Amino acid sequence: MRIFFALWPENQTRLELVRLSRSIEAKGFRPVHPQNVHVTLVFLGNVDVASELLIKRSVAGISAKPFVLTFDQLSYWSRPKILCLTCSQLDDEVEMLVDALNREVASCGLQTDTRPYKPHITLARHAKYLPDIKLEAIVWDAESFCLVESCSDPAGVCYKVRGQWPFVETAI
Repeated sequence: MRIFFALWPENQTRLELVRLSRSIEAKGFRPVHPQNVHVTLVFLGNVDVASELLIKRSVAGISAKPFVLTFDQLSYWSRPKILCLTCSQLDDEVEMLVDALNREVASCGLQTDTRPYKPHITLARHAKYLPDIKLEAIVWDAESFCLVESCSDPAGVCYKVRGQWPFVETAI
């Protein structure tokens, strides 16, 4: 199975993103399905069931405080051809969480991406340019992280949450 750790939006954030998606669709882009919207923390790739169980046990000990990400920039990334929301400033908590997840995944014998972490919300794939869209910042209150599976079906890709861990008021 193809899995990754992510932040999963609560309903209010998802509704705000749906409104933004409508403005993107009006500009000729095909938006990501609202049920697939997330913020990737650590991509793991193809993993077998035994490794998934080991990873789940390993990350259960991670303790992170709730944090806020403010997505205030619309960005076009030409290489993956995506239109996405990015943050002009990062909360230290998200970087500490990503570091902790990477450490735990490495302790399970898996390798992850070594590029610097840049949280983003993919709004549209196969994009060709940065449209002129009025953007109001999307404030994402992160109160848990999830393990998500990417599943392909005839209608496209859908994401299924396979585990979720709530944040607590103590530091990593």
